[in-house]
Amino acid sequence: MSQLWFQQALLPQGWAESVRVEIRDGRIAAVEPGTPPQPGDARHAIGLAGLPNLHSHAFQRAMAGRAERRADRDDDFWLWRERMYQLAQAVRPEDLRAIAALAYAEMLQAGFVRVGEFHYLHNAPDGRPYADPGEMAAALAAAAAESGVSLTLLPVFYAHSGFGAAAPNAGQARFVTGLDGYGRLLEASGRAIAGLEDAVLGVAPHSLRAVTPKELAEVAALLPAAPVHIHIAEQLKEVEDCIAWSGRRPVDWLLAEAQVDQRWCLVHATHVDEAETLGLAASGAVAGLCPITEANLGDGVFPADGFLAAGGAIGVGSDSNVLIEAAEELRLLEYGQRLTQRRRNVLAQTAEEPTADRIYRAALAGGGRALGVEPPALRPGAPASFVSLDAAHPAFAQATPDEYLSRWIFAAGRAAVDCVWVAGRQVVAQGRHLRWEAIVQNYRAALGRLQSS
Repeated sequence: MSQLWFQQALLPQGWAESVRVEIRDGRIAAVEPGTPPQPGDARHAIGLAGLPNLHSHAFQRAMAGRAERRADRDDDFWLWRERMYQLAQAVRPEDLRAIAALAYAEMLQAGFVRVGEFHYLHNAPDGRPYADPGEMAAALAAAAAESGVSLTLLPVFYAHSGFGAAAPNAGQARFVTGLDGYGRLLEASGRAIAGLEDAVLGVAPHSLRAVTPKELAEVAALLPAAPVHIHIAEQLKEVEDCIAWSGRRPVDWLLAEAQVDQRWCLVHATHVDEAETLGLAASGAVAGLCPITEANLGDGVFPADGFLAAGGAIGVGSDSNVLIEAAEELRLLEYGQRLTQRRRNVLAQTAEEPTADRIYRAALAGGGRALGVEPPALRPGAPASFVSLDAAHPAFAQATPDEYLSRWIFAAGRAAVDCVWVAGRQVVAQGRHLRWEAIVQNYRAALGRLQSS
C-alpha cells in the first residue's frame, strides 16, 4: 500500500481540501478528505483524475510537423493522407514500438492516462501478413508497457478503398484484411495485450468507405461486449460519396442500418446535420472528437453545443499526434465553438459551472465509456490513475479551487502537469516521464532508420 496527500483534490462530488488517498494493488483503497498528512505520505498540491485519450494513431507521431508545407494550391486531407501512406509503408515493428513509446510518454506528460489505439498497420510492407498476425500489436503493447500508459487496443478492419466495396489501393496494403484474417488478428492482438494490466480489446471497422454493410455487422458482433470505434463523416467528400452510394449521409446511414449504442464511438462525425446530431445523442454512442488534428487537417468543427444540449456523450483524442496536449484538446474544443458561433463560453451548461469543468467532466465520462472502462475518478475502487498539477505555476496564482480547471485548460496546459500515476505506479515526476531519456533515444534511432529507408 502507498499513500498520497493532496492540498486540494477533485472528487466526484467536487473539490475537497486535505485529501489523503490510499492505494492498494493499483486501485484506490480509500479517499479521506479533511485529513492531515501522515508521516511517509507523498505530498502534492492539486489532484485530479487523468483523462482518457480515445483515439490515437501512434505511428503518425513520426510525421508531426513534417507535412506543414503546401503540396498543392488546394492542399487538403486527401493529399496529407498520401504522405501518411508513405510513412506507413516504411514502419517496421521495432520502429512502431519506439514511436509509440514516445507518443505514449508524451500523452502521460500531458495528463492522459489511457489511450485508445486505433491500430491499422497490420501487415508487412509488401502487404503480406506477418507469421504472427499480432506482430505490430505486440509492438504497441510493448510501448504501452514501457511507458506505463493503460491501453485499449482497437485493431482495425479495413477491406476497401471506397464506398461500394472498391478495391484497396497500393498505399493501403498494410491495412487490408478479410474477415477470417481479422478474426485471427483479434485473437493475436488479445494475446499481445494479455500481460498488460487493465488492458481492453475492442473492434474498429475503419470507416463506411472501408467496409461493406455485411462486414460492418460481422465485425461489430465479434466481441459483443467490447467497444466499437469507427471513423465517420470527417470530410465533406466522404459525405458526398456516401450520399452517392446510399442516398444517405454517413451518420444517418449508420444509425439506421447498424445497432449503434453505448458500445460505439463515432470518431470525428464532423459533418452532421441537426437530425444526425440528435440521433447520435439519443443512441448513447460517444462522439470521439480530436480538435487539434481536425484543425490541422482542415476537417471542420463538430456541433458540440447542440450535441451536448441533447444529452450527447463526448470524449477527446490526439488522433494524428501532431501535438499531444490534453488541455489543448479541451481548449480547442471550446474555441472551435466560439469561432463558429462568435460568442464565448459556449459549452458551459450554467452560469455557475465553469466551462472548463463541464468539458473536462464530459471528456472523463465519454472517454471512459468509449474505451471500455469506468470513467476515471478519485474514488475508492477506481484505478489509481490520476494527475497532480503544480500549484507554483504562475497560471495558478491566487486561484481558488473552482478556478483550477479553468487555469489549467485555458492558461497553463501541459506545463502545469507535475506528476502522473497509472494503476498506482508513478510514471511522471516534475513534468518529465521517468524513462524519458531512453524513450527519446530509441525514437531518434527509429526516425534515423526511417529517414535512410
